[in-house]
Amino acid sequence: MAIFKNTNISFESKNGDTVIGTEAYFQGTLTAKGSLRIDGRVDGSIVDAKIVTVGKSGKIKGDISCEVCYVCGEVNGNVTALDHIEALSGSRVDGDLRAPRIMLEEGAVFNGNCSMETPKKGARGEAHADKILRTEAN
Repeated sequence: MAIFKNTNISFESKNGDTVIGTEAYFQGTLTAKGSLRIDGRVDGSIVDAKIVTVGKSGKIKGDISCEVCYVCGEVNGNVTALDHIEALSGSRVDGDLRAPRIMLEEGAVFNGNCSMETPKKGARGEAHADKILRTEAN
């Protein structure tokens, strides 16, 4: 005898979004393989996420490591993104930003250092570029 009549219920999320709601509090290291939206509070690091969105009511005390990061709320920690970081109007970031592209909208508050280096191509590519430069100089 089955408790549920419909056995075709799936709890898998098709878009891979994880949401920390406005009333939620998380403490520790949060690893998310898909997209992550934070409207609550996180005390700890966020790692491995594709897209991290810190909503207007979101507060993070810790570092963020992801592909893309959108900040509308507050971040007290360093943010490292493989693609880009956007701090939107009304947001506050106290920490360092590191990404190939960084955008700070008017009205965003940012206190920290900024590094916009592109990912390195490896020692072989750099040695080849040095060789080309030396050849062109002669």
